[in-house]
Amino acid sequence: MNQELLRIVENIARDKNIERESIFADLEEAMISGVRKHFGEPEGEVAVHIDRETGEIKAYKDEEEIDMKRLGRIPAQTAKQVMIQKIRADERDSIYAEFIQRRGTIVSGTVVRYEGGMLVVNLDRRAEGIMPKNEQIMGQTHRPSERVRCLILDVKEAAGQVRIILSRTHPDFIRKLFEQEIPEIAEKVIEIRAMAREAGYRTKVAVASLDEKVDPVGACVGVRGSRIKNIVEELGGEKIDIVRWNDSSQILIANGLTPAKVSEIALCFELGRATVVVDEDQLSLAIGKHGQNVRLAARLTGWDIDILTPDEYNQGVERLTNCVKGVEGIDEAVIDKFIALGIISVLDLEDVGKEPLVSELNIDGALAKKLVSAASEEAKVQAAESKKRQAEDILEKEEKAVKVEKAVTEEKAVTAEKAVKVEKAETEEKAETEEE
Repeated sequence: MNQELLRIVENIARDKNIERESIFADLEEAMISGVRKHFGEPEGEVAVHIDRETGEIKAYKDEEEIDMKRLGRIPAQTAKQVMIQKIRADERDSIYAEFIQRRGTIVSGTVVRYEGGMLVVNLDRRAEGIMPKNEQIMGQTHRPSERVRCLILDVKEAAGQVRIILSRTHPDFIRKLFEQEIPEIAEKVIEIRAMAREAGYRTKVAVASLDEKVDPVGACVGVRGSRIKNIVEELGGEKIDIVRWNDSSQILIANGLTPAKVSEIALCFELGRATVVVDEDQLSLAIGKHGQNVRLAARLTGWDIDILTPDEYNQGVERLTNCVKGVEGIDEAVIDKFIALGIISVLDLEDVGKEPLVSELNIDGALAKKLVSAASEEAKVQAAESKKRQAEDILEKEEKAVKVEKAVTEEKAVTAEKAVKVEKAETEEKAETEEE
């Protein structure tokens, strides 16, 4: 009995996660190639069988048994090369089958190296994953041998190898981290209804509870922020806003703009636009750094959000009112209907068009056309005024810059004059001292 062969097969099957039968089949095909190489008959009728229980090898050529030990070095080398190729192919198939099932899950690995900005991560003894630069969190760097968690984004077969694409920027990475750190989400007691993320900076997550006794926001934050703290540390300090989901778009938008406090919200379903009014002291919070807060809130809620101060809102409504009053046959009651429809400026009325006015407000078609035409003309006037104000602001800034430059020049001249006087006084004092 060839017990050594059986032990080798067992070891390969265990180490490379390949079925024993596949390895035996690979060995038989490799030996067939060696026999054909020995006899110089690529198309000859050759059969090799390995007993799965004893490891005994029997080979036949044209139905006559041959002794495998009599084959030379070259056939043995041929059999070895074929065997290596086939086992590698089986290993690739095994790796692909394993990781394609784990796609969309979080895996932990060890950082190996960077290759042209791409991070190579060792996932286990058999496989390495790659994390492209655009899938890495901006500002984070990883050292070799560092443990890192990432999402298996995709698994592809290319150029005879398995490419496992990893990500730490995908929104599903946050979703899976929440499932790992928060048992209520893993148990489906709390649901993540919506999510918006700018990796490395900020993430907004809208959660809802299926159990009235469970507070979704409190459960996600944890005692003294213990649960959310673990996720933030994993993300390198990325800010996470957990907001309460609500089926009402107005409440959801107000929650989504956290930490800013909202005064009023007008929804225009025709345009998919929400006009949000906030106080002056809340304006910077609502917009966020470089518009990040309002941008994420818009993606979270699915609404195009405009942020206005009370003065800007009132100016828009006043301009709309004056424009509508100028159309014969329209009274002030129509303005209230416009605001209820989410139309709070002449620009909104121009964008909406006449069809919603006819279908939603029962306004006559010809009258609706006049309203839209008047709004369009007023919008052009408003655009011209805005352009004029911008030009005036630029001119004012330039004038201020010239004044500042002039003041600086004058100050330099005075300073230089003082320096000359001081130098002259020192020279005269020195001369007097020498005369004495």
